[in-house]
Amino acid sequence: MKNYQKYAKQYFLPRERCMRWAEKDRVEKAPVWCSVDLRDGNQALIEPMSLAQKVDFFKLLLKVGFKEIEVGFPAASETEYAFLRTLIEQELIPDDVTVQVLTQAREHIIRKTFKAIEGAKNVIVHVYNSTSVAQREQVFKKDKAEILQIAVDGAALLRQLTDEAGEKYRFEYSPESFSGTEPEYALEVCNAVLDIWRPTAERKAVINIPTTVENAMPHVFAQQCEYISENLRYRENVVLSLHPHNDRGCGVATAEMGLLAGADRVEGTLFGNGERTGNVDVVTLAMNMYSQGVDPRLDFSCMPEICEKYTEYTGMEVSPRQPYAGSLVFAAFSGSHQDAIAKGMQWRKEHGDSLWSVPYLPIDPADVGREYQTDVIRINSQSGKGGVGYILQENYGLELPPKFKEAMGYAAKGVSDRTHKELKPAEVYRVFLDTFVQNRGVFDVPECHFRQIAAGIAAEVTVEEKGKRTQVCAEGNGRLDAVTNALKKYFGADFTLTKYEQRALSDTSESKALSFVGVEREGRSYWGAGVAEDIIQSSIDALVSALNNFFSNGK
Repeated sequence: MKNYQKYAKQYFLPRERCMRWAEKDRVEKAPVWCSVDLRDGNQALIEPMSLAQKVDFFKLLLKVGFKEIEVGFPAASETEYAFLRTLIEQELIPDDVTVQVLTQAREHIIRKTFKAIEGAKNVIVHVYNSTSVAQREQVFKKDKAEILQIAVDGAALLRQLTDEAGEKYRFEYSPESFSGTEPEYALEVCNAVLDIWRPTAERKAVINIPTTVENAMPHVFAQQCEYISENLRYRENVVLSLHPHNDRGCGVATAEMGLLAGADRVEGTLFGNGERTGNVDVVTLAMNMYSQGVDPRLDFSCMPEICEKYTEYTGMEVSPRQPYAGSLVFAAFSGSHQDAIAKGMQWRKEHGDSLWSVPYLPIDPADVGREYQTDVIRINSQSGKGGVGYILQENYGLELPPKFKEAMGYAAKGVSDRTHKELKPAEVYRVFLDTFVQNRGVFDVPECHFRQIAAGIAAEVTVEEKGKRTQVCAEGNGRLDAVTNALKKYFGADFTLTKYEQRALSDTSESKALSFVGVEREGRSYWGAGVAEDIIQSSIDALVSALNNFFSNGK
């Protein structure tokens, strides 16, 4: 591409080396989660949510398990102000939940914000001002000392108004556009704010370092984060928070590395909604922890319902490939993937393994409310025998012999290929019936009669072909062998019965017999299946189906 020379790095590494985070291999415990869906997420919508939608979304966030929720920028609009007042006056905020409100470090905005929170029990007042080189030089045209003074004045007013109200509101400060700020200067500003607030163990302050516009690789942010964490004053009484955006597509990695680097808290949104490319996706972050055996302290066990409500409230769609949440993220169309998943699921049944290790499935789909029968193995022209066999076994109790499974796989793939569509489980079952059970394109055997003889069994077989019925007699060492010999005699055909297996469709006394028969000629196999209450009848039906395939395709 042209013009790449005009882009240069806009981030700053700390002067000292900060790499202890790199020695860790996973996040060991869940952070404090703060949802910013109702503020940062809402302001990024083409049509911001109505008051009723915001109330419903707030209730959804409570159900998921958020204990800190940024409810808006109450000084920004009447809707924002009315929403917060509704939550307070209708007593919709549980006692164990803290609402967070955002304000710029400007006096009249701060004062209106304090009017909005009157009567709330647990509140974090979140004040911010921009500190980056670009903002200082281009937007505010102020030097470092003047920008620092804005932060200090805002922090002082928060404390003054809180004391005047006789409340114990907690405070949060963000050096907005931190990712474009010199770390040493950002630290200086944060420490100056903390000197005003003097946080205690009973009333901790939040220092939030946002990647307002993500401009560096995640490991760069981790070093910046570790530097801040190690050098903040009052560190034991400070909750170090992250607010990653996703401009480089690395929001989740940035957050994870920031947590490794010492952060205690994450602000983000469901499914990453937010300005430009969005905020960090809390669902993915939390589920990443879950997939490594860490309790995320959020509940996404009803993921389909959460996705549905999210779309209803925001008008935003959840991508079918959205990690953990999308409708296709557990779906396997590839034949080799399906085979591995089916074998992995069978292995779990046989071994009773408590640890999840099924190939191609990073977590158990059932843990987020997905169904094995409809969400995991999906059948199209790329599918194989393993997937088709899994669908029939899970949905219809049909355990297919390996070679029959291969034939069934080709049959289902063929239908999908011709119709250019995915086959639902019922359609796969229809292929099974049409191709291997009910196929009577050449002939049928409507009845058989047997009698015992010295050499074995004598059979009188009625063959119906093109509307004409003929009785054929033959002998064999068993009923199926006798019927086979009768059909060879009638058709003058040369084939070998190579496979005969039986299964029970259920364990009850009313269970039906399922029979599979394979016949072969010149190295090619042809299959049929039969389902009947009588074992002999099911085996004869399977033989007839196999021979119909033989005569239709191979004679």
